Amino acid sequence: MKILVLIRHAEAENNLEKTSDFNRPLTTTGKSDAVKMAGLLKKLGILKPFFVSSLALRALTTANIFSNTFNAEEPEKNKRIYEAEVEALLAVINSIDNQKQTAALVAHNPGISNLLYCLTGRMTTMQTCAFAIITFDKEHWNEVSAGTGKLLQYSFP
Repeated sequence: MKILVLIRHAEAENNLEKTSDFNRPLTTTGKSDAVKMAGLLKKLGILKPFFVSSLALRALTTANIFSNTFNAEEPEKNKRIYEAEVEALLAVINSIDNQKQTAALVAHNPGISNLLYCLTGRMTTMQTCAFAIITFDKEHWNEVSAGTGKLLQYSFP
């Protein structure tokens, strides 16, 4: 069995006059929410996930907060995640090393919400810093596809 945690990045600054969308930092609330939600995920008994993150600053900062909470290795940075559609996000998941039983994908809307729907059939717009825990009765990550996941929990700040 594989466990996937989908995480939408925490709240980011909206002032695009100061920086590009790609380089938007987390707000103070965003940082606080990330600490809170990472703690909740750990409290739920999720084993140390393998984190894969978008390269965008807000996603990578969120991923680092989560990985530090779990004392996990530094998140893998993947340029295909930024502004990705479902197909690209599935390709990232399908390429995860099969030795990893639990993985966490830190990404953006609308892709992350659409991916949740694709994998589980559960429609929701993932709020900032929300996470969804999905299980798959699969041995290999490349077997994860539309409709193969079961949503165990959806939480948001």
